[in-house]
Amino acid sequence: MAKSIQMDELKMGVCYYPEHWSEALWEDDFRRMKEMNITVIRMAEFAWSIFEPEEDQFDFSFFQKALDLAHQYGLSVILGTPTATPPAWLTSKYPEVLNANKDGVLYQHGMRRHTNYSSPIFRQQCEKIVRNMVIAYKDHPALIGWQIDNEFNCHMDVFYAEADHVAFREWLKDRYESLENLNQAWGTVFWSQTYTDWEQVHLTRNMVSSSPNPHLALDEKRFISANTISFAKLQVDIIRELDPEHWITTNGTFGHLDNHEMTEELLDFFSYDSYPQFATIFPGTDDNSLQDRAWSMKLSNVRNMSPNFCVMEQQSGPGGWVDSIGMGTPRPGQIRLWSYQSVLHGTDLLVYFRWRTATFGTEMYWHGINDYHNQPNRRVREVAQVGEEFAKIGRVIAGTTYQADVAILQDYDNLWDGELDEWHGPLQQQSVRSWYKQLQYRHIPTDMVTLQPTTTLEELSEYKVIIYAHPAIMTDETAELLQAYVSQGGTLFFGARTGYKDLRGHCYMRPFPGAVAELCGVTVEDFTLIKGTVPAAELQWNGTSERLQEGTPTAGFNEVLHVEHPDVQVVAEYTSEYYAGSPVLTKREVGQGQVWYYGAAYNEPVVDALLDEIGLSSPVNDLIEVPSEVELGIRSGKDKAYVFLLNYSDQQVPMKLKKQAKELLSGTTLQNEINMPAYGVFILEIDLPH
Repeated sequence: MAKSIQMDELKMGVCYYPEHWSEALWEDDFRRMKEMNITVIRMAEFAWSIFEPEEDQFDFSFFQKALDLAHQYGLSVILGTPTATPPAWLTSKYPEVLNANKDGVLYQHGMRRHTNYSSPIFRQQCEKIVRNMVIAYKDHPALIGWQIDNEFNCHMDVFYAEADHVAFREWLKDRYESLENLNQAWGTVFWSQTYTDWEQVHLTRNMVSSSPNPHLALDEKRFISANTISFAKLQVDIIRELDPEHWITTNGTFGHLDNHEMTEELLDFFSYDSYPQFATIFPGTDDNSLQDRAWSMKLSNVRNMSPNFCVMEQQSGPGGWVDSIGMGTPRPGQIRLWSYQSVLHGTDLLVYFRWRTATFGTEMYWHGINDYHNQPNRRVREVAQVGEEFAKIGRVIAGTTYQADVAILQDYDNLWDGELDEWHGPLQQQSVRSWYKQLQYRHIPTDMVTLQPTTTLEELSEYKVIIYAHPAIMTDETAELLQAYVSQGGTLFFGARTGYKDLRGHCYMRPFPGAVAELCGVTVEDFTLIKGTVPAAELQWNGTSERLQEGTPTAGFNEVLHVEHPDVQVVAEYTSEYYAGSPVLTKREVGQGQVWYYGAAYNEPVVDALLDEIGLSSPVNDLIEVPSEVELGIRSGKDKAYVFLLNYSDQQVPMKLKKQAKELLSGTTLQNEINMPAYGVFILEIDLPH
């Protein structure tokens, strides 16, 4: 069951680091925050050396003064536990707390996230600082909640310290109970890798090749996730014991961590750090990659954990360390646009990073709302505008949730397995981006849903359409769940390489697509990876859509399908290569629904044709015509729905309203043809049918 933040209005906050500034600045800072409608500040997540300057010498007076003054100005405070940045005395005295590379060489002090979660000493030290910190501040009237740690697995999501190898063995003993079971699960008879003693078992180490045992590699990622969650639980248990009145969250989605499991087991809701400009620096491989608008896919993933969540760090300026990740300054309107991108996707508490740009340190080019000079600037004015708008619409929007009839399905096992599997991982990236992109351009709101062991038919049945593009790992239990989804009326899409592995990552000795072959009514009789001199085959469309031209190429992989059931319809065939004339796309009616199987990776032309075939269109086509530059999404409550329109273009764009609609931010009524300004935001209020 997804967990949400509980807010009665949209709230705006900012990250603040009193340890970076003279106390003479604090009062003016807090006064100006209130004037901008900032009501929440996050602090202390990197301040361990202030709380405990020497081992067991605790001093909480500095932040006590900061909390007292914040409360005086009516500011609420989120406190972060400082375990992401242990002090120098700790790493110097106890070097075993440090993380290491595959060769066992320790990462030294001087950055952040340079420790391992497995070290018993590090865990003891973290328990002490968290316990003492909670005791010191739990009753402060400014406190509203706790952020544990900061960005688990950021910078480094693999761990090879000696303590990690030891913890990995213990995790494996618990999982497999015996070396015999482990050897079977990892297929160690291959290349004489069989283990005869637990001490022979290690996490991935450097070898003559960069290709480790794939089953070990998959379990390694599962272990890292479980170990990280265990470390988080250590802190959560202390806070729940000492301070049950305040909520607990953590922030950021980084590698090798099942954030869904962590949220469900430990947190009150999940928080995210939103830097959409990353999508313009690393835009993907295609020419039309949605850019900062693609960030909505990441926000959709967060929404699957917490339908209403906190953005603990919202980009408010250009970002960059002294040696990396340089970003240009957001153009006028983009900070506001990105803020409402977060709100559209479920944010009810928006915390900007940061109040003022640091004048020293690694992040002194990671700019905040205020510049070094601390004088008014356009970023301050833009955030103040958002603050005014939140005050106007905050009680209307808070608690409403994003509405979507389409879900792109994913799961952690396949994501982690696909990191190593070149025949699988790239297909997933290709297909997910193609589907999300075309759904965006056609203004069809979409959820990103992570399939968990606890996922129910009721949860899947909320969606008319589900895309589960390339689930290489597929169990019979998952296949039964998906068959039930289709039978009760759902439309389900699979792609190449579906269903050929079990949970261990072993390939089944059964025809592809394995557990869903019966559901799809097809088997795979031949296949090839598209790489090097092997060209992708072209296809011919037999459906009703007229979007696909003769000779449209497939992508990534080609499977030659064999129809096994007479009720299977062949919707497209290959027209080139030695398998010309063979099926590539099929559809089968099952119960009240239908299942599609595509023997390749999805590309944009194929997705567009499929959307035509199933008749999927924007839910507000009868209200408005919107150009492709604009993202459309809907948050709804009991009686009203709110249509968000976000223009990611640097040019104004035309729109046509077929009915009158009230625009919340301006308070005006819009109708007929209107122009939306560059980086503009509209929120239209519409009545829901009773």
